[in-house]
Amino acid sequence: MPHDLMGMRNIGISAHIDSGKTTLSERILYYSGKIHAIHEVRGKDGVGATMDSMELERERGITIASAATNVEWKGHEINIIDTPGHVDFTIEVERSLRVLDGAILVLCSVGGVQSQSITVDRQMKRYRVPRIAFVNKCDRTGANPYRVRDQLEEKLGLNAALVEIPIGLEDKLEGVIDLVRMKALYFDGGPTRDEVREAEIPENLLDEAKKKREELLDAVSMCSGNDELIEALLEDPDSITVELIKSSIRRGTINLEFCPVFVGSAYKNKGIQPLLDGVVDYLPNPTEVKNVALDLDAKEKEIVLESKEDAKPVILAFKLEDGRFGQLTYIRVYQGKIKKGDTLFNTRNKRKFNVGRLVKMHASEMEDVTECGCGEIAALFGIDCASGDTFCDPSLNYSMTSMYVPSPVISLAIKPVDKKSADNMAKALNRFTKEDPTFQTYVDPESSQTIIKGMGELHLDVYIERMKREYNAQVEVGQPEVAYREAVTQRADFNYTHKKQTGGSGQYARVAGYIEPVPAPSSVDEVQKDYEFVDEVKGGAIPTEYIPSCDKGFQTAIKKGSLIGFPVIGVRCVVNDGQWHPVDSSDMAFQTAALGAFREAYLKAKPAILEPIMKVEVEGPSEFQGNIFGSINQRRGIIVSSTDDGNNNCTVIAEVPLSEMFGYSTVLRSLTQGKAEFTMELSRYGKVPVSIQEELMKAYEEKKKKEGK
Repeated sequence: MPHDLMGMRNIGISAHIDSGKTTLSERILYYSGKIHAIHEVRGKDGVGATMDSMELERERGITIASAATNVEWKGHEINIIDTPGHVDFTIEVERSLRVLDGAILVLCSVGGVQSQSITVDRQMKRYRVPRIAFVNKCDRTGANPYRVRDQLEEKLGLNAALVEIPIGLEDKLEGVIDLVRMKALYFDGGPTRDEVREAEIPENLLDEAKKKREELLDAVSMCSGNDELIEALLEDPDSITVELIKSSIRRGTINLEFCPVFVGSAYKNKGIQPLLDGVVDYLPNPTEVKNVALDLDAKEKEIVLESKEDAKPVILAFKLEDGRFGQLTYIRVYQGKIKKGDTLFNTRNKRKFNVGRLVKMHASEMEDVTECGCGEIAALFGIDCASGDTFCDPSLNYSMTSMYVPSPVISLAIKPVDKKSADNMAKALNRFTKEDPTFQTYVDPESSQTIIKGMGELHLDVYIERMKREYNAQVEVGQPEVAYREAVTQRADFNYTHKKQTGGSGQYARVAGYIEPVPAPSSVDEVQKDYEFVDEVKGGAIPTEYIPSCDKGFQTAIKKGSLIGFPVIGVRCVVNDGQWHPVDSSDMAFQTAALGAFREAYLKAKPAILEPIMKVEVEGPSEFQGNIFGSINQRRGIIVSSTDDGNNNCTVIAEVPLSEMFGYSTVLRSLTQGKAEFTMELSRYGKVPVSIQEELMKAYEEKKKKEGK
């Protein structure tokens, strides 16, 4: 059977925590005939949702790892990835969006656009992923999909319009009105797979439907390339066909100029089938998305990949998993196709390998296939590679751009209880760091403790729990530590000479210049640089071959600042003069001189300690607002905004230093009778107050004394 690219969709489901992503994917699997019974996320039947296959996920009722599956809907093949909502597992969302062509952004009709929805939207924009929005939970008290549509425009800057409106809300939710076809759709079948019942729009909602349809057509006509629609709107609005509206919405969505908004309730089985129609109608197939690879043989020239079966294969490995049968590598085929037995080339480690076992995934179940066509998502077994590697035909040397990996903000010391646990812990850490680039581990050379680093307390908790369960590694956990940084606050000059004379040739190098803070980026899109090296040496005072040695020396110096031993960020090192010796100068001498020069100037540049400041969003009943404010103020927090949604619920957004957030969940629970919850993500690095800077420096000095330095 020829592989139908036009009928294929690669989509992800992503959203703020607890918006109902996994419940939605469960319904999609059910209505498309992939599973025969619906299981709930916090499954009372002891089964748990299909897509949450990890035991921990079922216990906590959260998604930790993204799961892949594929379904068929009206002759279209849809590959779906269900992603986690917790900011701690943000890498799972990044890697999924990197390989998807489209996404469903799920929003709660009561909560609306929440902090994590903003993060996910930012990730979608980074990878230019077209999205459709689904306003879920319209059966809940306080549901207001119209307000959510307004928030999509205000908070995310999207040109969004409803393509459906609900028939009744809260406990009166009966169905939806399709504004494109102007039909009422009822889902009386409930959880059975009965067809959707189509009817005329109820009289009392006709005016509302006409008004919302006009808003939809106005929003779509603003997108580029929809001239035919604008003409029809001006000349004869009644002549507009359903096909014209659909093609205009599709064009706007794929060009990232429009976001269609669907409504429904996944839990109550309402609105799922029209959403699947929307995926087919409005999200791109693999040929409609531009994918670029870099040609490593031609100075990383950009090559636009062709979604053709007969082209040479180019594949991205976007996720690794240790399965029951060894390492499983999730891949997305961007160009060409692969068969069992084909030879591929890994452009990172420059090794060839043969395709052995090739499988299609359905959550934790798999089916063997003999080939995998263009645009498909599949998995390979037993291949030694890292997350983000590119595989291609041996005659090509391409690399796909890798995904953005945020830096970890929190670290913990862990210690195995006995020798057996030590071996198992090493195996577990080796696997977890390969699978998850945001989870890092190293042995501290000074205290020889094993340190693990991650995106938050929950992130590290889950990995420690998995070590115990999956590897039987019992570990003792130390106090969490914050990833502080150091920075210079003003310019300071240096003029440092390094000379050492022993028998034979000595070492000689002089380096002069200054260090200063890197200026803030001029535009919002630019990322603040952590380190910059500037060469202003004139007249060969330092020969050109030793300039990189100076750069290397400075890079060594910024790894460990002298205040509390943390990396120095936001510093520019400028070398403008120096001296060398024809016999005694060497690469090593200039590295050492640069290192000495940096340390000489560092204390003159008034260094400061920076700490991670988290954006914290607390949601809870309004009656506890005073308690929430108090708990944030006690933690050196600054309240940015506080909103009331009119249903006695309030959302408080604040900026709080990470060091003050440990154990906050327990405190918040006791202050609000367990009714409030919070999420947090890194906002920026900020200076610590003087009193705390002195405490940290004192503790660092004591630690050095203890270690006998």
